[in-house]
Amino acid sequence: MPKINVYLPDDLADAVRDTGVPVSAVCQRALEQAVRRITAIRDTALADLDAEQLAARLPQLTARTRDVLLLARAQAQSADVSQVGTGHLLAAMLDEGDNLGLRVLRAVEVQPAQVTAALAAAAPEPAGPADVAMRFSGTGANALELAVTEATSFGHNYVGCEHLLLGLIAEPDGVAGQVLRGLGVELKSTRRAVAAALAGYVHLRAQSATSTGAGAAATPAGADPVTAVTALIRRELAPITQRLTQLEERIAAG
Repeated sequence: MPKINVYLPDDLADAVRDTGVPVSAVCQRALEQAVRRITAIRDTALADLDAEQLAARLPQLTARTRDVLLLARAQAQSADVSQVGTGHLLAAMLDEGDNLGLRVLRAVEVQPAQVTAALAAAAPEPAGPADVAMRFSGTGANALELAVTEATSFGHNYVGCEHLLLGLIAEPDGVAGQVLRGLGVELKSTRRAVAAALAGYVHLRAQSATSTGAGAAATPAGADPVTAVTALIRRELAPITQRLTQLEERIAAG
């Protein structure tokens, strides 16, 4: 049976050894799931799928992410191209308007209007071959595959818009990644922002459940949950940003 080396950070490798986790079985299971997800993405013909069919075809995607894919297809159709590229996916995420990916962008100080303007100024997506069923372009499929990888690395069994955002940033050749990186959106910091956002949602849900159990309103009057989550993300990122600033200052002084 062929072997595949798996490289782990030192602390994780030590923890795996100490706990006796069956690495081979765990990795095999994770890889099987990832291969199934990626194969489903590559084989999906988008032209005639409705929301229900897309859910059956790509069940690992959240409903909101599937909505983004359908909006991206509409973007490609309106542009009269046969491939859904990364630019269509990013524009669709903006059009959807209420997903965690957008909240993460705001938390890293990038507003949707900036992204929209940068997309409009970017080179258009390739048209793709004529007279074929609409599918994802090479970069579009790569971005979705990277989104699956990001979800797996978080230990998630679903792919949300936050994972899709990370996939778009990580894809090196697509229009979306070029636009986002041009706006200063970096993969590592955005990954930390996603982790902080998810922690923030858990925190808010816990607060809401406690308030409801005590007979109080789940959300204080006038409170905006989106603003609250954004504030939590920024609070989680503040120590990291401070350390990076101090490091940059030391490098500049040295």
